[in-house]
Amino acid sequence: MLINLHVKNLALIEETDIDFTDHLNILTGETGAGKSVLIGSIQSALGGKIPKDMIRAGSDGALIELVFHTESEPVRRLMEEYEIPFEEGEIIISRRVTSQRVINKVNDHTITVSRLKELSPYLLDLSGQHENQLLLKPANHLLILDSFAKTDIKPARDEVEETFHRYQELSRRLSETDIGEEQRLREMEFLKYEIGEIEAASLKEGEDEELEILFEKISHSRDILDACGQAIGLTSRGSSSASEQIGLAIRTLSEASGYDDAIGGLIELASTADDLLNDFNRELSDYMTSMEFDEETYHVTEERLDLINHLKAKYGDSIPAILAWKDKSRAKYEQLLHHDEEISALKEEFSACKKDLDSLCARLTRLRKEAAVPLAEAIRQALLDLNFKDVQFEIAFLDTGHFTRTGKDQVSFMISTNPGLPMKPLHEIASGGELSRIMLAIKSILADEEQIETLIFDEIDTGISGRTAQKVSERLSLLARDRQVIAITHLPQIAAMADSHFLIEKTSDEKSTISRIYSLNEEESVQELARMLGGARITDTVLANAREMKKLAKPSPDSD
Repeated sequence: MLINLHVKNLALIEETDIDFTDHLNILTGETGAGKSVLIGSIQSALGGKIPKDMIRAGSDGALIELVFHTESEPVRRLMEEYEIPFEEGEIIISRRVTSQRVINKVNDHTITVSRLKELSPYLLDLSGQHENQLLLKPANHLLILDSFAKTDIKPARDEVEETFHRYQELSRRLSETDIGEEQRLREMEFLKYEIGEIEAASLKEGEDEELEILFEKISHSRDILDACGQAIGLTSRGSSSASEQIGLAIRTLSEASGYDDAIGGLIELASTADDLLNDFNRELSDYMTSMEFDEETYHVTEERLDLINHLKAKYGDSIPAILAWKDKSRAKYEQLLHHDEEISALKEEFSACKKDLDSLCARLTRLRKEAAVPLAEAIRQALLDLNFKDVQFEIAFLDTGHFTRTGKDQVSFMISTNPGLPMKPLHEIASGGELSRIMLAIKSILADEEQIETLIFDEIDTGISGRTAQKVSERLSLLARDRQVIAITHLPQIAAMADSHFLIEKTSDEKSTISRIYSLNEEESVQELARMLGGARITDTVLANAREMKKLAKPSPDSD
């Protein structure tokens, strides 16, 4: 049940806070007072799009917050899946909107819009003019039928959907695999060439990296040898070389060592440096000897690298990728080699899947037809209660002749609202006012099956008046006995049934226009009914009529 709605800085609403109650909550007000903004804010809080221009002028952002209390098991499962605390059945949904972003939270945990939309159908069901129009699309009639008997139909429909996806996959594989003999031989020859080209290269993992290092070394061998030659010249050749200078330093110090024992330590260090320098020169000389590459080594390395890079360009950007391509090509070659056996096995599997799907679809159709009879009768009875006199209602079935994820059925609601006239598809004859009543009839029937605790109706009074309006009000009141119903209306007959009555008012001054929402007490509710009955001038007679209407709307003590 929706406990509270809090809206701040959204369109005409500066800030409002509404505590809804059990049973029938009615919202009334002048045209343009902001009722649509209120319903829109609920839709937005549950994941609907919030245009940035809906933020009230002069505000940094808007806030919409809904507080629910629910014992719904599907809600509990989803909250556990989302890892969001769910204590004592309370759910607080908030959406904070700024010019840059929208922040969605459930029980103070940030949540994505997709998850918010997944959760919202279990919390409330909102019927407005847009949803009424959905009745004009026969595809939605199938969803209504499946919802009515979902305990039996959903498992069967899930089986159909799962098998249909397997059927589609087998069909795709058959289409890709079932090729002509000439194409098969051509593909085999091509694959054989690819496999042979890769195998002939005898590739080894890491080989390309080693060759690139070697090639870089060979390519710059002259520069390397020149540098090494200069280093040897500086350290071991000539009177000014480092080796000669260290030797001279040692001899000079030796001449003075007799005067101070400490000089012996310095001579030892200089001797160590001389030994290290000699080792350096020997290793440098050996390195230069190893750098003597011939022209053939250069060309062999270059050709091997060219081959590997050629294969990389065709089959992958690394040696492991090239080898993986070879394995994949070999598997494809083997598949084409045994093409006839594979096609035969695929066709057999496809035929068996098609047979299973056909059987599952037939079972689903049977379950739907069994459910269609009581659903059609329940809708007909509900329409009679909503002042559709002599109405006839049936659910027609058509075999589409092809498989879909929902089976092979196309259903259509057929209706005749006048005696003697043949039944026709609902979308061909229903008016706006009739659609709203038909939707109310359907919602009242599905409410128990879908276990929705809160139903919201907008535009429920479109195109009706008089006795029909009274019938609609009675149906709403009956529906609200076992759940919370929130309805926006312009009709006093419906407003009189309210267990809780709210007034939406718009006030303006030179600076701004603001919509405010008030909870009305008994006397205030009578005054609002009088306004709805009498318009601008409210006389004592109009007030008396309003009191009488309110009194008659209350159930008698012995009514069930």
